[in-house]
Amino acid sequence: MKTTPRSVALERLAYTLAGPVLAVAPNVYPDSPVNAVVQLAGAAGIGGWILAGRSDEPGAGRKILRWSPLVLAAAVDVAAGHTTGFGPYWLDGLLAAGWAAAGSFVLPFSRHTRRRHRPALAAPAPQPAPARAVEPTVAQPDDGADQLTRDARMLWERAGMPARTHVVKATRHTAMRHDLTLLLRASETGRPITGLSPEVVGAAFGVSAADVTLADVAIQPGRQGGPGWMEALITPEANARRRTQPTDQERWIDRVAGPRGGAPGSELVHTIRDTERGVTFYRARMSDATESPRIDLPKVCRALNLPEDDSCVFVLIDGAEFLISAFDEPPLSQIFSATRELLTPDAKGMYVCGFTITGQPVKTMVYQHDKNAPAHGLTLGVSRSGKTQFFAIHMAAQSLNGQVVWLGTVRKDEKTTVLGRYIDRQGSNALWMARSLRAAKALCEIRAVMPWSYDGQPHDYKPGATRCPYRQLNVYADEFMTAAQDALYGEFIQKDGEDLTVTGLKYGIGFNPAGQSPFAHNGFSTEMKDNLRQNSRPVIFNMGSPGATRKAAEGTMENAYNVPTIPARYSRSEGSAIERAMRGEADPENGVSTGGVAVIVLDNGRAVLMRSLYADFDTDLSELFPDEVNGLTDHEIAELDKRGLWFDWNEPEPRPGEFWPEPDEDDDGDGRARRRGGGGGGGGKGGGRRRSGSRSEQVTSPRQALEAIQSLNDA
Repeated sequence: MKTTPRSVALERLAYTLAGPVLAVAPNVYPDSPVNAVVQLAGAAGIGGWILAGRSDEPGAGRKILRWSPLVLAAAVDVAAGHTTGFGPYWLDGLLAAGWAAAGSFVLPFSRHTRRRHRPALAAPAPQPAPARAVEPTVAQPDDGADQLTRDARMLWERAGMPARTHVVKATRHTAMRHDLTLLLRASETGRPITGLSPEVVGAAFGVSAADVTLADVAIQPGRQGGPGWMEALITPEANARRRTQPTDQERWIDRVAGPRGGAPGSELVHTIRDTERGVTFYRARMSDATESPRIDLPKVCRALNLPEDDSCVFVLIDGAEFLISAFDEPPLSQIFSATRELLTPDAKGMYVCGFTITGQPVKTMVYQHDKNAPAHGLTLGVSRSGKTQFFAIHMAAQSLNGQVVWLGTVRKDEKTTVLGRYIDRQGSNALWMARSLRAAKALCEIRAVMPWSYDGQPHDYKPGATRCPYRQLNVYADEFMTAAQDALYGEFIQKDGEDLTVTGLKYGIGFNPAGQSPFAHNGFSTEMKDNLRQNSRPVIFNMGSPGATRKAAEGTMENAYNVPTIPARYSRSEGSAIERAMRGEADPENGVSTGGVAVIVLDNGRAVLMRSLYADFDTDLSELFPDEVNGLTDHEIAELDKRGLWFDWNEPEPRPGEFWPEPDEDDDGDGRARRRGGGGGGGGKGGGRRRSGSRSEQVTSPRQALEAIQSLNDA
């Protein structure tokens, strides 16, 4: 019985015949083509070695051994060609014989080209019985799926085919060992998938339900979708990393954008760090562009591991987008000094009045270029909040534009007295304010008939018109709400101020009230507030609390946007309040005043937080104001004098008939004038006379009713 395989016998015969050829051919026939063929075969063998060494597939050693006879044959041929004759001691013959013997023993081609060695005939190996072919099941159809999909189907079948679904394909996530995505479909065609939950999928694969996410499958070309399909994302590895080292996007999704987060329904666009300015910007937008952002800034700070500091973290909303700025140091604690360059209005009447938290300049107007009219002004804030500082820069800008300024306050103080040196007129009591408003109201009548030089006809005021015969007048009323409640002159101040707000713009007169409330019960009528809001950029300083500031700002806005917060002080958080309480330590005193920080309402109704420019009253303000003080024309002064309204308004007592009718001859003889009446007329000419005992007076306000009752008591 033949025991040697045919391939082995043939290979041994080839080695036996090739051995003498390798020894004789290089010596007897050096130029024979046989040598070239042998050397080319050796080069091919070296190439096979290189490819086998670079391959990532298993069996590289077997491939190298398979090509070794060709390489060794070429080596023997080259060595025989370089020796003299057959070499010393017949070395060429010995090398060829050794090559043939080694090849016959190792048998590279016949043995290593087969996957399994043929067993010896003397000991035949037992043949295992053929296994029964496994019939395909519903869970594992014979569709050529990969091993991962088959393993997932086994686990799914073991779980009882949850929700009557079938695993179509399992896809492993990149660089993850345990994270995968399952594509599921209903077992019955046309039936939607119901009853599938993260808990069911987690139980089938032995992971937490929090690591399972179910998602709908979109319809794609070549694949169905809809309710009968579903994707299950199983991500235990990614979630473990997400809990310990989340990215900015993941932190935003998990902690900020959720229904209970600080900005529900939002998505983070990008995060930018400005090292030079020491600020981190978080730009985000609403996933649904039709929704408005609802931001709880303290919640956002806690979610992003930011300090809950009103002085360092700010939010800016623009439609469906918003920007959260987290500064290392309070940005508005910086002082921006006012200069004449910043305060000089441009061709449109705009000048820089402050800077925002991001360093952007904020502008306001001394007249309305788009409306071809003067501008009113509204400044609100509690005491020591920065109102008078803002007055100084606003008056300087108006004066640099060639305008006339009057300032009336309820009480005298150092700063208003200093400002009086650089403006036309200034006074410090309710009587002075009433006189200034009455004179400004009379100027409307005077300017209404003043002829313009080019055609001799009167015209409405036009800012910047060189042919206008008069200058723009700006009347300031500091603490207007307090003055409007004055027992003697409050009614005149309130009525004349309201009339000036409504009619003054046509005649080049702007009204600039200031105080601590923009609401009707504190001196503002609805008509007055609407005119101020539409013809100015209201500036709201600290109103005593963030809530009061927001309420005051919203009261000056036609459409209430989110209003920035102005804290009472810049108080940086230091350490843990709980630990200080446990140790009995006092809280650190590190508050910094927010004076000069204000909310300015721009023309589009958007509220912006800014730090107003600083005018140092301890130095000479002449660098901010023009060299000459602007005043009324001689014609205007003469007309006011005719009406008895141009004199020293600091006179402590009203002139006879200035506000009330002169006492009748049949009066009770006490020499007192009845202090009742409206705000019309001046110099005893426009108010009208009323008898003290007349019962036909028209009562139009609670104050008049109170005065009527008091007059009855006097009687």
